[in-house]
Amino acid sequence: MVLSGRDVLTDWMGLRAEDRSGVQCGQGPAPTGGLRFVFYGRTSTTEHQDPATSRAWQLEVAQELVAGHGTITTAFLDAGRSRRDRWRDRPQAAELLAALRDPDRGFDAIVVGEYERGFAGDQLERLLALFRCHGVQVWLPEAGGPVDLDTPEHRALVRMLGSQSLREVVRARHRAMAAMRALTEKGRYLGGRAPYGYRLVEAGPHPHPAGARRGRSIVQLEPDPETAPTVRWLFAERLAGRSIEDLVEVLNRRRTPCPAEHDPARNTHRAGRRWTVETVTTILRNPRYTGWQVWNRQSVDHDHTTPSGQRQPRVTRRKPAHQWVLSRQRAHTALVSEHDFVAVQRIRSQRPNQHGERREYLLAGLLRCGACGQRMESRWAHGRPGYRCRHHRGPRTEATPPTLYFREEQLITRIGHALHLPAAASPRLVVDALRTDRAVIICHADRVVIEQPHVPAER
Repeated sequence: MVLSGRDVLTDWMGLRAEDRSGVQCGQGPAPTGGLRFVFYGRTSTTEHQDPATSRAWQLEVAQELVAGHGTITTAFLDAGRSRRDRWRDRPQAAELLAALRDPDRGFDAIVVGEYERGFAGDQLERLLALFRCHGVQVWLPEAGGPVDLDTPEHRALVRMLGSQSLREVVRARHRAMAAMRALTEKGRYLGGRAPYGYRLVEAGPHPHPAGARRGRSIVQLEPDPETAPTVRWLFAERLAGRSIEDLVEVLNRRRTPCPAEHDPARNTHRAGRRWTVETVTTILRNPRYTGWQVWNRQSVDHDHTTPSGQRQPRVTRRKPAHQWVLSRQRAHTALVSEHDFVAVQRIRSQRPNQHGERREYLLAGLLRCGACGQRMESRWAHGRPGYRCRHHRGPRTEATPPTLYFREEQLITRIGHALHLPAAASPRLVVDALRTDRAVIICHADRVVIEQPHVPAER
């Protein structure tokens, strides 16, 4: 038999046939008296981790654990999935769970290369009951073999590992948030899509010496010659008194490309090809058009303690302005002055009804629903202004909370008390105080919470 070039080297190195073939998982029947193992692994990202190398080291640890006890016959690897995702929500883990029900499944035990790669919180405790029903063991390197929750030592170990796994998530998140705050204050661009009106350009070598040696560079924003004039026009026309609805109509009539149409490669998550009120409003509210780097304008609620089987969907909330992080110096060319930007934020349109009459909502833009985090919509009812949130964008379900509704006069009375204003204070005085303090009012069914820099209060 003529050996290939690689086989010549591996034969000289004294490697076994299975090593020469590059096979990482044994195939075929397990040795006499041995167990048939299925390997499960996971990588949390695909952009910052190589699934192939991650799979390799996890599999190597698993092979060392089961050596002499059996053979790994099949491998499952989830890529781009969080450890906090339930197994049934991970594609490969869900396929593994489905295989449990097959009496001819071909494996007797599951092995992972590291606890954190397979489980978080109480996930393993919940899954072990299912695995036991099907006669399948779970082997962990931390346990030195199969996990047995009937022993106090293993119960304590599994609970400690579950808590530690979640703690690692919290710790990594806090480190990343602190780093992003520091970079923002320095004026560094944090990545992501460039705002409409800007484009990304290189701004010098990477500050890390190792990154600079590899040719990496930092980037910054500069005005896009094609879209920057549209942004300037939007601010100028809004200052002149035009409504957002009018601006949308003009842009669509002129067939000005909207952000998704101008840069479809970076807006694959958007299918629309027309300007909308939401698109224009988002542009007019973005303080980065003043040339300053701004971060922490919104947050995602993270629940690190809820049991894995009862996780709630994450809710994105817009933060009040006093919680934003602002760079210490101008980071890029401004498309609008600070004074004009602030003036635009203070414009509140009076909405016409079907008879052309103008209706004013003093608290428009200040209210958020405490249940779902959405901005409350203005609603004219019984001849007076009010605000409501229906907690959904599609059909209502049994899980949808009841609609939240407040009359404007009710809210202003509660807010005036919270701000310690005189009882005779006019509604406009109350609202001006809120806007001056950049406050956000969080509305719950039984109370109203005011979030502002200096006077957090609750009524």
